[in-house]
Amino acid sequence: QVQLVESGGGLVQAGGSLRLSCAASGRTFSTYTMTWFRRVPGKEREFVGAISGSGGSTSYADSVKGRFTISRDNAKNTVYLQMNSLKPEDTAVYTCAAASAYSGSAQWARNKYWGQGTQVTVSS
Repeated sequence: QVQLVESGGGLVQAGGSLRLSCAASGRTFSTYTMTWFRRVPGKEREFVGAISGSGGSTSYADSVKGRFTISRDNAKNTVYLQMNSLKPEDTAVYTCAAASAYSGSAQWARNKYWGQGTQVTVSS
C-alpha cells in the first residue's frame, strides 16, 4: 500500500510559478512511475505528466510542455511538479498518482494509487 500526499498548491498570478510536491509512504517508491493529473470541475480529468521510477524518462501533455517539469527524489520518496509561466487555464485540482508501469501511466485507471489533490488557482 502506498499513500500519496500532495502539497504546494495555492493562488498565484498569471506568469508566476508554483512547485507541487507529492510525498509517498512505503519502501518501494522508486519502483513506481509517478504521474500528475489535473481536473477542472465539469471537465475531463487531464494527464499532466509522468516520470519513470529512475527518473530517466518523462512525458508531458502538450498543454504544459516547456512550462512544467516533473522530477523526483527517491531518497525522500517525493515527486515534484515545477510549474512556470502559469496561465489561468492551469487552474485545477492537481493530483499525483503512482503506476506500476511507465507505459499506460497517462491513463488515470492504469495508476494504482492516488492522492487527494491540491488546488492551484491562477489569477489573470
